[in-house]
Amino acid sequence: MKTRSSLDLSDVKKIAAAAEAEAMANNWAVTIAISDEGGHLLHLQRLDGAPPVSAHIAPAKAHTAALGRRESKVYEDVINGGRTSFLSAPTIQGLLEGGVPIMKDGFCLGAVGVSGVKSSEDSQIAKAGIAAIGL
Repeated sequence: MKTRSSLDLSDVKKIAAAAEAEAMANNWAVTIAISDEGGHLLHLQRLDGAPPVSAHIAPAKAHTAALGRRESKVYEDVINGGRTSFLSAPTIQGLLEGGVPIMKDGFCLGAVGVSGVKSSEDSQIAKAGIAAIGL
């Protein structure tokens, strides 16, 4: 039997606070979503001024990154590379950059999804959040 780490509430709060701080430092109005390893939502925060649709896109990005155990940008690149049939993949909706898995010792603990600014900036915010727990 393997022993593995998991996110607890204090981890989620640290990730959320660091992601929010990164967004605020850059004056970016975004929604930040954090999911567990199964893509289930643990945290959702829509900052002032963030577009309403971002509250749907951010959790989808987190869900996709958690289930795929890779950044959601990978899927965006696959589709942009011409493999449009990937759009039919079941239960995967956040196929845009901005979803980043939280990995430790080869295991996915969850993911952070961000939406509201340029996709590369969404990813920057997500990674800043994850860095707050030392990963």
